[in-house]
Amino acid sequence: MDSGSDFSGINEAKFDMGSIYDRPDPRAYFSTLQELDYAIPAKAKPLFQKLISRLRCQRGQEEVCVLDLGCSYGVNAALLKHDLSMDELYDHWTQEELARATREEVVEMGQQFFSELEEPEDLKVIGIDQAENAVAFAEEIGLVDEGLPIDLERETLPVDVRDEIVPVDLMISTGCVGYVTEKSFERLMQPLTERRPAWIANFVLRMFPFDGIEKALGRWGYRTEKLDGRYFKQRRFVSAEEQEQVVEQLRSQDVDPTGLEAEGQFVAEFYLSRPEAGARKLPLRQLLAA
Repeated sequence: MDSGSDFSGINEAKFDMGSIYDRPDPRAYFSTLQELDYAIPAKAKPLFQKLISRLRCQRGQEEVCVLDLGCSYGVNAALLKHDLSMDELYDHWTQEELARATREEVVEMGQQFFSELEEPEDLKVIGIDQAENAVAFAEEIGLVDEGLPIDLERETLPVDVRDEIVPVDLMISTGCVGYVTEKSFERLMQPLTERRPAWIANFVLRMFPFDGIEKALGRWGYRTEKLDGRYFKQRRFVSAEEQEQVVEQLRSQDVDPTGLEAEGQFVAEFYLSRPEAGARKLPLRQLLAA
């Protein structure tokens, strides 16, 4: 077995936004990312919806259990459960009335906002993130049904939460690869495959190689497919310096940034990992077209 991925050097090219990821509420998170046109959850949503629909049909069940790795404040859950857009989330969390609110008032307004929407999609969402405050907030306002503040890069999956993972049908991520490596995935695979193998869907910035995770999943009998020729905008670069460093990093990996990162934005690609037999029987493009 190889020693594992080390993304620390690659991450040096990115502007450090760690200060907004684990505050008691998401106001700073949304106000900062709105300025940078952060959009990857919205770009990911149609593909996740297709996968959820396919799983419903294939498994003969209405409720689908989704595990969001790197769930943050429950953004993916909000988009999938309530069919919201990123603009609607930005409008809510950056409204002037919230600027002077206490955390308790922010929670109350969030609970009210989501409770007044139409009946949510029949999804159960489990969220894992090392950002304890963010996970707690997502759970408190009802976006994730179970919030698990765990750093799987540094600790194994606790025994008392293992049973929560077993029913998962689909594991998703929209930006945590690069912060997490194959180590986090390996620590989830035993419960994810115990009852019925979950599908694993990842949006990954092009600057982060996915081969380490692909190999780790392959040891569990999974085949990984990339949606070739499709690119998904994550956010604009913070500065010309960040762009220059990312473009340089990509070129050092023989990844061509022309027309993509060279135009001023982070770009992700989509990977789907499924058990070998099913993936060979129905390849990714056919699965999405069905």
